[in-house]
Amino acid sequence: MKIVLATSNANKLTELARILEHQGLKIELATVAEFPGAPAVAETENTFEGNALLKARALCSFTGLPALADDSGLCVNALNGMPGIFSARWAGATQDTDEANLQLVLRQLTDVPDVRRGAQFVCAAALVLPDGQEFTVRGTVEGRLILEPVGDYGFGYDPIFIPDGFAITTAQMDALEKDAISHRGNALRAMALILEELI
Repeated sequence: MKIVLATSNANKLTELARILEHQGLKIELATVAEFPGAPAVAETENTFEGNALLKARALCSFTGLPALADDSGLCVNALNGMPGIFSARWAGATQDTDEANLQLVLRQLTDVPDVRRGAQFVCAAALVLPDGQEFTVRGTVEGRLILEPVGDYGFGYDPIFIPDGFAITTAQMDALEKDAISHRGNALRAMALILEELI
């Protein structure tokens, strides 16, 4: 089976490919870059699942191949679940960088005590097949946010997120350690079970 991954985010692409390959599935992965003219899809839904399906449907339709997309983000308890689906653009379209988004969250939590800094990383993965079948799964990881970024690995909000049961941020974990507990790892392992049945 050949599957096209619906992302142009280099960090996310590396992580998606690594997690799927680690599952030992006999699939060939293609990327959006291999299909010039592939549509850029606006994330207009109000759920992670909805946005993942939008991207997977568009790419499946364009390529004629099964398409796998994800939508993920950080949900902060003290911010009523935000930035959530807006995580990648929380600081605004003109400041669309990981660092700007992270720093805005930290500023918004300036007066929030440690006991109220709970958060979750959420990932919804969607698989759309040319025959119209659609599958969605969700993975989460619970944790808390710290006051200052720590760690050089990962991306996004990883430097300020400590998963429950750990004393280090996800930006201090190597790739395999992070994959084993991450929201994206959890979602893709669930999706791998569906792919096994399809294969």
